[in-house]
Amino acid sequence: MRPSPKKDYGLFHWIAPLYGLFYNIQKKNYKKHFSLLQKEQPVSCYKTIIDIGCGTGALCSVLNQQGFLVTGVDASKKMLDIGAGKLENQNIRFLQGNILDGLPFADKNFDLSVASYVAHILRAKERKIMYAEMSRVSRHWVFLYDYNNNRTLKTDIIEHLEGGDYFNFIQKAPTELKEHFRDFRRLDVDNQTAWYICAPY
Repeated sequence: MRPSPKKDYGLFHWIAPLYGLFYNIQKKNYKKHFSLLQKEQPVSCYKTIIDIGCGTGALCSVLNQQGFLVTGVDASKKMLDIGAGKLENQNIRFLQGNILDGLPFADKNFDLSVASYVAHILRAKERKIMYAEMSRVSRHWVFLYDYNNNRTLKTDIIEHLEGGDYFNFIQKAPTELKEHFRDFRRLDVDNQTAWYICAPY
């Protein structure tokens, strides 16, 4: 499904072509790190998954190749156009939308939900909305793929320029997730990246 015609979303409208250049590198990393997640929390028994802030669809593609029925949602039409335009993603449903406005799906509509490098961009109040909405639409697990609390100068500079809430997120993520989910644990998959494995209410 092609994304619906809506207004593009800020910075990501402009950097979509750059993200597209790194699509295959992203896929390689997602595939490796998803296999590590599977060892910690097996999810192959589930079928449906929604990818929040899916960007150009690299993670969607990996999940689709793992046998999931995938829905990718992103606020940027340009990002979605790149993902939807790839032949390998024909079976993925791409929708334009912003999780902060709510998702057009019934409660517990998906087995799983995932958001990759979205949480640290949002402000604390916005993250609470995202956590609540991901919990609402997920029957079994919510996965956040994002930074852990190991910092490097390079990342500090990039994230400062991006203007998100990276510095607060890496400090407050455990407290926030304990407040919004029945249970959570963190699985570090490289020096700066982790899966946050959350059990929704």
